[in-house]
Amino acid sequence: MASLPDGPRPPDEVTRWGFWANEHQKAPPGDWHSWLFLGGRGAGKTRAGAEWLAALAGRGVRCALIGPSLHDVREVMIEGPSGLKTIASRGNRPRYEVSRRRLRWPNGGVAYAFSAEDPESLRGPQFHYAWADEFCAWRHPAETLAMLRMGLRLGNAPRLCLTTTPKPITALRTLMKESSVAVTRATTKDNAENLAPAFLEGLRGLYGGTRLAAQELEGLVVDDDNRALWRADDLGRCYGARPERFEEVVVAVDPSASSHGDACGIVVAGRLGERGYVLEDATVNGQSPLGWAQVVAAVVAEHGAHRVVAEANQGGEMVRSLLAMSGCDVPIELVHARSGKRTRAEPVAALYEQGRVSHCPMGRRRFAELDEELMALGSGELGKSPAKSPDRADALVWALSTLLVNGRAEPRLRRV
Repeated sequence: MASLPDGPRPPDEVTRWGFWANEHQKAPPGDWHSWLFLGGRGAGKTRAGAEWLAALAGRGVRCALIGPSLHDVREVMIEGPSGLKTIASRGNRPRYEVSRRRLRWPNGGVAYAFSAEDPESLRGPQFHYAWADEFCAWRHPAETLAMLRMGLRLGNAPRLCLTTTPKPITALRTLMKESSVAVTRATTKDNAENLAPAFLEGLRGLYGGTRLAAQELEGLVVDDDNRALWRADDLGRCYGARPERFEEVVVAVDPSASSHGDACGIVVAGRLGERGYVLEDATVNGQSPLGWAQVVAAVVAEHGAHRVVAEANQGGEMVRSLLAMSGCDVPIELVHARSGKRTRAEPVAALYEQGRVSHCPMGRRRFAELDEELMALGSGELGKSPAKSPDRADALVWALSTLLVNGRAEPRLRRV
């Protein structure tokens, strides 16, 4: 968000939020029920949630404000530097009624404060809209969210905005997989122009590349599990520039068998000498088999890939036929998963430990979803739910196995 001018805000300032806001602070387009904003510390999450709700709180509109505690609701969401009272226009500044835990706008809108410490307090009230802050810090996240959603039943299109720094909790992972949830991501760096110059530099100097930095600054869901094959600090160090040429480029595909199932993992990787480079995560969701095959063909053409490596456990020869129908004119190698995901991934994880893999996304952003799946691979979170399929991570393992692990699509381990 660009800094607002000093002094009182003009009466029409709220309507100008679209001009001042960063893109990640604007509500996403589309027919979503819940907007989940995952961001690092200082990424502008609170301001985004407050502006979203303030724009909707008109005459007759009932809203809910939910924070980790009632103290957090008042001190952060209502009266904080980016809270609802602070960002309000001079002619429509709301007043907080402490005894009723109610925020009232002069235009007739009203918002009630609730604590996530007491999910039962949400039983009975009903709302048009709700803003929930720091979801991952709630004492009872799943129970409170369920009660809140039952109360979102007024108007034609009730909606919910959740703003939080992510943590590896089951409630968040479940929420992220819902088809009606739109996810926005932002790092602390994305809002650097509104932070003290020494703030970001100091934190990166202390915590750069660590698990804490990945979670609190990059806004990634990081697993703290000793069984995980990839750690946040290892992934943080592997980002770098891509070379001008490659000896070989492959597109690896972990297919989806239906348009309503798991994502279709699509990862592009290149090899130069003994190093591998992850160039793009082109994974798609909700595509028909022909739809994702067309995406693969387009990615092959864009990167000048030499071949496609596709897991054949889902669909077998149908995968080859779909890719050929979509205009994929490079060799297609079908590979079969004959061992568990962790076993297949171990040699690739070893390449990262050796410093032989670089992630080279276009621009300055990380492969956030891919990094999260890699950190979950082999941990306790993986496999708890059918919806938790690591499609991106599987595709990456196939790609780097093909390029660097003995030149074979699926490495075999000899145990001694």
